[in-house]
Amino acid sequence: MASALTEPRFTVWGIDQAPYGPIELPTLVSWVKDERVTADTWIFVGKDASWQRAAELNELQMFFGRQKAATGNTQTTETANGVSPRALRRVKILAGLSDEQLERFATFVEVEKVSQWTIVFKLGDYGDSMYLILDGELRARINPAGKETILATLSIGDFFGDISLFDQGPRSADVVANKDSLVVKLSAKAFQKLAQEAPDLAAPFLLAVGKTLTARIRADNKRYGDSVTFARATG
Repeated sequence: MASALTEPRFTVWGIDQAPYGPIELPTLVSWVKDERVTADTWIFVGKDASWQRAAELNELQMFFGRQKAATGNTQTTETANGVSPRALRRVKILAGLSDEQLERFATFVEVEKVSQWTIVFKLGDYGDSMYLILDGELRARINPAGKETILATLSIGDFFGDISLFDQGPRSADVVANKDSLVVKLSAKAFQKLAQEAPDLAAPFLLAVGKTLTARIRADNKRYGDSVTFARATG
């Protein structure tokens, strides 16, 4: 019989309305630190056979007490599509927006659960949406001569598919879920509505996307320059 000390004790009710677990306390604490679990997250406690808010658990109060002292409030607000400002703040390009701005931003996006091994889109597909990762992990790949080459591994806080948001052109790679993931999707139509109805959100959003794309281009240029220098030195 498994020891009560080693037996998983907690099940977390995710923002995608699905249970995660059972898990042990160290994993639960790490999820709190990563903000996958917030003060208002419902958690099933095995030893008590009851559901409780995360902030009510004795084991977690030290974390949420610290947050309360810093913010004066442990409450989080879920929008109509079930995603909270705290969850959206996991995305790097949204981190600078206020809770009120994130609540409004959430009304323009769709929340999608992506099962492991699901192909979100394929190389050459025409698309009109970008995706922001709230949870999980995906990879961007190409398959020259039938052999997979991974271009990037994408995790919590990253985004992808952004170019097609602006030009509705063909995708430059496949994107596949490495594990069960949760993303929010912003379509070109929704972005146009965002720009018209909430320019105060569209402007910082575009600026953040632009800064990230610029950093990617600089990094790609450096890699290309380094490869040319290496080729010339060894040629």
